[in-house]
Amino acid sequence: MSDDAPQRETLTQLDIGRVMAALPHRYPMLLVDRVEELVPDRSIAAIKAVTINEGFFQGHFPGRPIMPGVLIVEALAQAAGVLAVESLGLAGTGKLVYFMAIDEAKFRKPVEPGVLLRLEVEFVQKRATVCKFAGVARIDGQVVAQASFTAMIADPPKA
Repeated sequence: MSDDAPQRETLTQLDIGRVMAALPHRYPMLLVDRVEELVPDRSIAAIKAVTINEGFFQGHFPGRPIMPGVLIVEALAQAAGVLAVESLGLAGTGKLVYFMAIDEAKFRKPVEPGVLLRLEVEFVQKRATVCKFAGVARIDGQVVAQASFTAMIADPPKA
């Protein structure tokens, strides 16, 4: 997006209620705790509080708990889902954001319990039903993971 495009209002501090209105995920798969900044049609910065109470730490790994990389990428994708739903005006419509592709995933440092994982995602390309994103996960400003991914916006499967 060009910097001279008209700016829409920046939403800040979206709480867990607003996150849950945008995403269908629930505990234990909800991996976004709050949104610190959302610039519609552009970017999002969200937080995942990583606690020792997470179920995956029991087995990954005993004695050395580390958040699985696939869950870090899932957290980035959920942040992207909030960005897409809020930007496209889909909150409350029941539309879902499905992963289609993950590219160039890199894991730089382990994510251990007791940290705030900052999830920064921006649109790379946005269409009505398919969006591309670039995401970076940080702890205290240091990159711990990054990935590019594509998602599709669609109706939920029929029961």
